[in-house]
Amino acid sequence: MAERSFANEVGKLRLGEGEEFRGEGILAVTKALLQSGVSYVAGYQGAPISHLMDVLTDANDILAELGVHFEHSASEATATATLAASVNYPLRGAVTFKSTVGTNVASDALANLASGGVTGGALLIVGEDYGEGSSIMQERSHAFAMKSQVWLLDPRPNLESMVRAVEQGFELSEASNTPVMLQLRIRACHVHGRFKTRANKRPGYTLKDAIENPERDVNRIVLPPASYLHEQEKIAKRWPAAVRYIVDHGLNEFFAADARDVGIVMQGGMYNGVLRALELLGLADPFGRSQIPLYVLNVTYPLVDEEFVRFCAGKRSILIVEEGQPDYIEQAVHAILRRADLNTRVHGKDVLPMAGEYTGGVLLKGLAEYLRRYEPALLDGRPLPRAARSAAPARMPDNPKAFAIQRAADQVQGRPPSFCTGCPERPIFTAIKLVERELGRHHISCDIGCHLFSVLPPFNLGATTMGYGLGWAGASALNTRETSRRTISIMGDGGFWHNGLTSGVGNAVFNETDNVLLVVDNGYSAATGGQDVLSSKAENPIRSTNNPIEKAVRGVGVKWVRTVTRTYSVAQMRDTLREALTTPEKGPKVVVAQSECMLNKQRRVKPLMRKMIGEGKRVVRERFGVDPDTCTGDHSCIRLSGCPSLTIRDNPDPLRTDPVAAVVDSCVGCGLCGEVSHAAVLCPSFYRAEIINNPSAWDKFRARIRKAVIGALQRRIDRRLEGLAA
Repeated sequence: MAERSFANEVGKLRLGEGEEFRGEGILAVTKALLQSGVSYVAGYQGAPISHLMDVLTDANDILAELGVHFEHSASEATATATLAASVNYPLRGAVTFKSTVGTNVASDALANLASGGVTGGALLIVGEDYGEGSSIMQERSHAFAMKSQVWLLDPRPNLESMVRAVEQGFELSEASNTPVMLQLRIRACHVHGRFKTRANKRPGYTLKDAIENPERDVNRIVLPPASYLHEQEKIAKRWPAAVRYIVDHGLNEFFAADARDVGIVMQGGMYNGVLRALELLGLADPFGRSQIPLYVLNVTYPLVDEEFVRFCAGKRSILIVEEGQPDYIEQAVHAILRRADLNTRVHGKDVLPMAGEYTGGVLLKGLAEYLRRYEPALLDGRPLPRAARSAAPARMPDNPKAFAIQRAADQVQGRPPSFCTGCPERPIFTAIKLVERELGRHHISCDIGCHLFSVLPPFNLGATTMGYGLGWAGASALNTRETSRRTISIMGDGGFWHNGLTSGVGNAVFNETDNVLLVVDNGYSAATGGQDVLSSKAENPIRSTNNPIEKAVRGVGVKWVRTVTRTYSVAQMRDTLREALTTPEKGPKVVVAQSECMLNKQRRVKPLMRKMIGEGKRVVRERFGVDPDTCTGDHSCIRLSGCPSLTIRDNPDPLRTDPVAAVVDSCVGCGLCGEVSHAAVLCPSFYRAEIINNPSAWDKFRARIRKAVIGALQRRIDRRLEGLAA
């Protein structure tokens, strides 16, 4: 159950010749694939490209009508290897995944694919997750394109350019027998716009044709001596063919190329930001008319020498807007211009940051600095935005109120990312904290996924993370008989099926580890948007689910396995982990901790509850609260749970100053706060309440009895207190 359904929007994929599409970027990319006659699509979900997998899933009927095969791949390497179908057959194939973590995983398959080359068009659509909104290491896809000589497209972030990039990407791939990588930043994936559609196209050569008429070309297989010839073919044939196609079809774009003797060269994905900065400087309008010459690289690899020479001829200088590091494009341009004996000055990372996302403010400041050096008259007399003005020494504001606000802001701590309200993973880490109170601290190897939030407060657990599914592999070196203390490794169900079963579990069995793996089984690939995995409990009409993780680990040789079917039972989680860490039994130990991802559960349950309430049916919802008269104010519940619905309030007792714990309305009734209190022997201040919509006559009768009894007891207490006061 993905976090968002596109069941309504996918109808736009049926638009025909000359109709107008209006919608989101990812949906437009899907339409472009169908217009291009794609034969098969595969991929692995990951921000910001997860929605493409979700759209394809919801559009499965449309794909079937066109004879397009679609599947969820086990990993990014699996997805890329799928493009092998385009090596010998004129089949257009596309795969998608998140970069750069996904490109790292796919790099071996990508290198082999690029070495032998392709016959049909092969397109890799990668979500370029770089910058301040990223959840991964800060790297770029550009290095992979250069390493394997895969052509890299970075289209302007508007629907027309992105659709054209998909269509031309297939053509470029076929013209040069080379895979093409199309990178889409998060803003491109979610940009809205419109374009004129073309009719969807059934593949002229089908998968059935390929299967029934098998072909092979030994020169396309990466095996000596053919592999030595592949490198020569890349330089002598494929590269020149790609450059010819780029030039002949105008994939890169020029705007106001001869307007001035300075210019700006940019990655296509930076176009909107650059144009907006120029507009704020009064040098462009909202419709793209610029007073500064622009050279937009919709293809960032390979670069086209003749286009650079033509653009730079007669110009004093150019500014290269290249987000991220290293400055691959800037270095290459220096070489291009020197070979052409052009003296155009090249600026880039000297006025723009070497690393980090080029946000609107960053671009505005950098462009203003560049123009101040070379075209100061353009900025003279203009009211410039603050970010574009020359830097002034920082000082505190003169206004006393502003001064106080600044002082307060300086003291506010950054809010770290954390688990959602009711997340079933939180009690797992509470249990680990409780076990460590008894047994001492353990080395904990983490993995990629929601559970990585455990490294932050309030849990502060975990020492390393090495990659998706590599949680147990990250503790491999600590497999020693010199100590009785065991390490703990953590892995999610998504990471387990992606890579962990072989790289983690199989490796541990083979090397006879005596350490512990904790598999967080929340029922979905939750961190990437709630997509189903092999062990999901949900029934999936087009995929096989309900394959237990316990059965899989036993299948590769693990003998000590325990499954906890309700992670919210903190006491059971604590006892199971204690057993795993202290049992005299040797060999790898696996604990599978199961409970459904609360976000997905709420997406599933809330619409059903609203429907039932609207139909007048009885619906019971659970909520938890804290009795302020009982709460001691030590806040252990918050430290051991960290639930966002737990907060503090003023103590109602005038003789006590410590604020008491409180539960806010975001509570989803998971019950963890009460479980923590009992398992950690904290306090009895938590209570459970039932909110009943459309109560029955019996519910109303019980409510009246309770109200009468509680009211009588409360009045009795009040009379006693009045007597004591007298």
